[in-house]
Amino acid sequence: MTSPGLTQRITECRQVIITFIIAYACGWLCLLLNMPAPYLLGSLFGVWFSGGLVKPLQPHLGVARWVHIPVVLGLGVLIGVNFTPDVLGQIGQWTVTLTAMIVTTAVVAPIIYAWLRRRPGYDPVLAFLCATPGGQAECIVLAREYVEKDYVVALFHLVRVAAVFVSTPLLLAMIEGQDAVLRSNVVLETMPAMSALPAGELLMFAGVAVIGYGLAVMLRLPMPHLLGPMGLSMAVHMTGMMTLPRISEFVLLAQLTIGGGVGARLARVSITEVIKVLGDAFQVTAFIIAAYLGAAFLMAAVSGENFLRLWLAFVPGGLYEVTLLALLFGFDVAFVAFHHTVRVVMIFLALPALAFRLDRKVKAGAVNPEPEG
Repeated sequence: MTSPGLTQRITECRQVIITFIIAYACGWLCLLLNMPAPYLLGSLFGVWFSGGLVKPLQPHLGVARWVHIPVVLGLGVLIGVNFTPDVLGQIGQWTVTLTAMIVTTAVVAPIIYAWLRRRPGYDPVLAFLCATPGGQAECIVLAREYVEKDYVVALFHLVRVAAVFVSTPLLLAMIEGQDAVLRSNVVLETMPAMSALPAGELLMFAGVAVIGYGLAVMLRLPMPHLLGPMGLSMAVHMTGMMTLPRISEFVLLAQLTIGGGVGARLARVSITEVIKVLGDAFQVTAFIIAAYLGAAFLMAAVSGENFLRLWLAFVPGGLYEVTLLALLFGFDVAFVAFHHTVRVVMIFLALPALAFRLDRKVKAGAVNPEPEG
């Protein structure tokens, strides 16, 4: 008799295989069409539309956590690779853009919160978690603890991440032209293949990922799967202790995993059941994108920085997703990752306390749980 655990693992393996087949095929097609970030967009749209159009396929789509976590560990190492010794001298120069990003976040969140409180069905805690421009994982975890409709929070953040995911490659094509798209598609091809690397470098890559994760867990850092390997990789590269390459197969795997995972989650969303929630989520996402676009445009005009570089550093599109886009497009990954890491840590530290206080005020009657207005 097959144990439930083994049955679950077999099901997850089948889901991963089917998802990756669809994701790779659609990504390859997008590459032939010279689309920006082909495997990223191809994975997302291919898996999403496949599951949405073929309903019986939905249960067979998904990326299991035991696949996603190793990919995030490796992505953390890849991000840290970009923190070369000269980056230490540049961090002080990023104070202005970092301040602008923090101010934008501090302005955007209260505006969205106030708007949602005037919509039917959003109590203070639910509105607060939906209004947070970032911290997807933390918001969803807190939603399960404090609100009944945790799927609403998940949908808001999923729509935001997917919208940034899709709009950023299109912005690249619109602003820098087709030549920039072609250059970005060549990035993966020029990375060294796993077979061309010495076994020692592959072992060091894996060692930094595993040891970094272990240290992050011991230190109780937020997002240990990403920040641990990224932090250790940053340390060894900024001190010049080692230099690890980007591995082409791994970058491709990261695109299939992240794009396919988002697509599989979108495919399970029933439009008829959550049409109102999606409408609110799209409006909130449009406001977030417009606000951060404006902030990035203003900073680019004032500082002379590259607009797309600032956009990637500012926009709350998911730390994994945005840093991967920066890696693919050849932008300064250290600059982008630094800004997003600061925001993630701020949100991680502030969210639990604020959600707890709001929940207590609602229960004590100090805050009206019904929509305002």
